[in-house]
Amino acid sequence: MITVSLEDKIYPPLLKEIQSPPKRLYINTKIDINKLFKTKAIAVIGTRNITAYGRQVTQKITKELVKRGFIIVSGLARGIDYIAHQTALKEGGLTIAVLGCGLDRIYPAEHARLAAEIIKNGALVTEFPLHTQITRQNFPIRNRIISGLSQGVVICEAAEKSGTMITASFAADQGREVFAIPGPITSPTSSGVSALLKKGAKLVTNVDDILEELPDY
Repeated sequence: MITVSLEDKIYPPLLKEIQSPPKRLYINTKIDINKLFKTKAIAVIGTRNITAYGRQVTQKITKELVKRGFIIVSGLARGIDYIAHQTALKEGGLTIAVLGCGLDRIYPAEHARLAAEIIKNGALVTEFPLHTQITRQNFPIRNRIISGLSQGVVICEAAEKSGTMITASFAADQGREVFAIPGPITSPTSSGVSALLKKGAKLVTNVDDILEELPDY
């Protein structure tokens, strides 16, 4: 485990820009931490209640982003997060999972094997010290780190009241781009995406829609 304080040169530069950045980060990785945080990154997030459509579009956009050299950031949750991490690894990319607990705990427990692969090809990151319990209130707190580490946030599927929408709100407040993949209007897991599009999120159907909004690409 590596502990990085806000004053350290290796502290993620994008995260340092946000309001109230974590004073310390705890990181589990087997790769060069300088490479990890100086490579462009995009968050790919969404509902735990993933549909077949959500799985398909998450795999598609994640694969395209990895091919363009992006690190994929997500939250290790069931559903969209899991598929985003899994696809990034399958495509030979790097991925960062932001946890809402200490590094000695993996939530959900069935993602332990995925977490082990992420350590070898990316990192587990948290602001919570070892032995921090898994509690509901920790997850909205960690969501600001998901968006803070990223140049933008891609929402694949989301209900209107969800943690994903909290992350999208953090992203907007942090000056990050918010991207939304449209879904069927009859699907509850598309209601949040539709709401974001009405508020001005960038509609995304392929990676070029994302790249044209990133000035540094």
